[in-house]
Amino acid sequence: MSTDRKRVLISGASIAGPALAYWLHRYGYETTIVERAPELRTGGQNVDVRGAGREVSRRMGIEDDIRAATTGEVGTRFVGRSGSVIAEFPAGTTDSGGATAELEILRGDLAQLLVSCTTNTTEYRFGDRITGIADNDGGAGDGVTVQFQHAPEERFDLVIAADGIGSSTRRLVFGDEPEIRSLGLETSYATIPRTDADDDWWRWYNAPGGRSVTLRPDPHGTIRATLSFVTDRTRERAGSERRSIEEQRRRLHEVFADAGWEAARVLEGIDTADDLYSESIGQVRAPRWSTGRVALVGDAAHCASPVSGMGTSLSLTGAYVLAGELAAHVDHRDAFRGYERIMRPYVAQAQQLPPGVPRVANPKSRLGIAAFGAAVRVASTPIIGRLGDRFFTPPADAIDLPDYAHLG
Repeated sequence: MSTDRKRVLISGASIAGPALAYWLHRYGYETTIVERAPELRTGGQNVDVRGAGREVSRRMGIEDDIRAATTGEVGTRFVGRSGSVIAEFPAGTTDSGGATAELEILRGDLAQLLVSCTTNTTEYRFGDRITGIADNDGGAGDGVTVQFQHAPEERFDLVIAADGIGSSTRRLVFGDEPEIRSLGLETSYATIPRTDADDDWWRWYNAPGGRSVTLRPDPHGTIRATLSFVTDRTRERAGSERRSIEEQRRRLHEVFADAGWEAARVLEGIDTADDLYSESIGQVRAPRWSTGRVALVGDAAHCASPVSGMGTSLSLTGAYVLAGELAAHVDHRDAFRGYERIMRPYVAQAQQLPPGVPRVANPKSRLGIAAFGAAVRVASTPIIGRLGDRFFTPPADAIDLPDYAHLG
C-alpha cells in the first residue's frame, strides 16, 4: 500500500472492526486491525441482521452470504416445565420484524465472513493489544502514537476502538467517562450437543427466581444454550465481576440445579463446553464517541445489550456511517461530528427497551411466570398478533441511511 494513504488502526476483530475496515479500504484508507485473542474468535450465539444493518449488508454485497449461513431458526416458542408450548412466534418475513429475524446468523460465522472480505486488504494482528495511546491531534507530527503489548510503538492517523462493551482501548482514552449501565441480568452462553428431541425453534423456559433457560439451533449440528438470572445489581458497571470458568460453572450449578425443563442437560453440557462465556448484561452510555483522533464504534461506543436485538445492526450501520463520514470530510473532526449526528438518534431508540425489559421476561415468582405466560399467549393470537410482533420488533429501520456510493 502506498505511504500517502491515511493509516487507521482498529482495535477489535469481531463485527464492527472488520466492517469498518471494509468500508475504509473502499474509500482509500490503509487499515490495520489488532485483536487481543490469538486467533479469530468464532464462538458466540445467534445475532440478528435487521433493518439498516441488513441494508448495509446489501451494499457490502454479503446479504446472500449471510442468508446461506443462516441458523435455520424458524421462530420463538415459550415453553413450560414439561416442554409444552405456551406460545409461539414464527420468524419474521421482513427486513426488521419478529423476535427471530429473517436473517439469523451466529456471531462467529458473521465475524468469519467479514474477515474473509477484508483479509486481502487489511493487516490483521492477532495476539496483541493496545497498551498506550498518545494523541498529538493538531500538534507537531500530527497523528496518534500507539504502544502495543508485543509489537513496537507505531504512528497512525486515526485509532478506532471496536473492542466491545468492556473496551480496554476506550478506557485508555476516555477513562471511566462512559457509563456502563447494568440491566440486572447475568447471562451465560455455551454450545452443547444436539439431541433427536431438539428442533429448529428458539425455545424459552422460565423458572422461579428470575431464571430462564433457552435453546437455539445452529447450522453446525449443535445447540446454543443460555442460562440467565436476574440480579439486584441494576446500577453497577456491567461485566465488572470476573470469575474463572470453573468458578462460573459452579455458580451456574448452584443457581440452576432445581430449575427444571432442560436445565440439567444444559448444566451437563457446560461442564465440557469450551466456549462458556458469561456477562452482566448492560448498555454503554457514552457522552461522546470521539476525542482528537480517536473514536468509538459498535458496542464500544453504544452497546444496546443483547436483549435489544440491535447490537449487530448498530455495529454494521455505525461502521458504514463512520467510514462514509470520514470519506466525505477532509477534517476528521467534522467526520466524527457527522457520524454522531447521524447515529445518535438511531442508538437512542435502540437503547430504549420496552417497559420492564429484561426483568419482565424473567419473572421471579410463580405468579409472575404465569402472568408472563398468559401475556405471550395472548400476544401470539392472530387478533393481537400485530401488537405482539411490535413488542418483539426493535427499531431497526429508524435511520435515514446516507448514500456514500459516489465516494468510493
